Amino acid sequence: MKDDPSVVNQIGQIAARIAEMRDLCGMSVEEVSEKLDVLPELYRRYESGAEDIPIGVVYTLAQIFGIDSTTLLTGDRARMTDYTVVRAGKGIEIERFPGYSFSSLAINYIGRQMDPMIVTMSLSDKPAKLVTHPGQEFNYVLKGKIRVVIGEHFFDLDTGDSIYFNPMLPHGQRALSETAEFLTVING
Repeated sequence: MKDDPSVVNQIGQIAARIAEMRDLCGMSVEEVSEKLDVLPELYRRYESGAEDIPIGVVYTLAQIFGIDSTTLLTGDRARMTDYTVVRAGKGIEIERFPGYSFSSLAINYIGRQMDPMIVTMSLSDKPAKLVTHPGQEFNYVLKGKIRVVIGEHFFDLDTGDSIYFNPMLPHGQRALSETAEFLTVING
């Protein structure tokens, strides 16, 4: 998962921004971990960069700190209030781990209530990493084939298929074709 130095660097930068925001907010590790509903040890691993930080955790931390998730993800702030345009292929890339990346399509919009992203994945025989986060989630397959796991259920989706679900249930996606690409929209 963390073999790619650029991914390790990006995780480390996000982790450092999270630790800095917690400190600026005058909160203890225990306070933040309680609000996240995770053990303090796991939260410390997030802040140290030793554990990959699920995107849902980043969104929740932004809410806890009273900031936009853009600040935690990029170190910059959102700037647009009425609209934002993202040209083809120009979304802000957020690589989570090798073979799985996000291209954010609205990261520059202040106070957004949903996050549309293009997710690109490479074929993998490993099970999908399951995560949870608040809100609702929509996935629409743009290219290839993916498997979406939601709790004990799984759904194989082809190009043009979609799924809408409660992301508080443990869920994850993985590519079943050489390359897969899907639009995900998360609100919450």
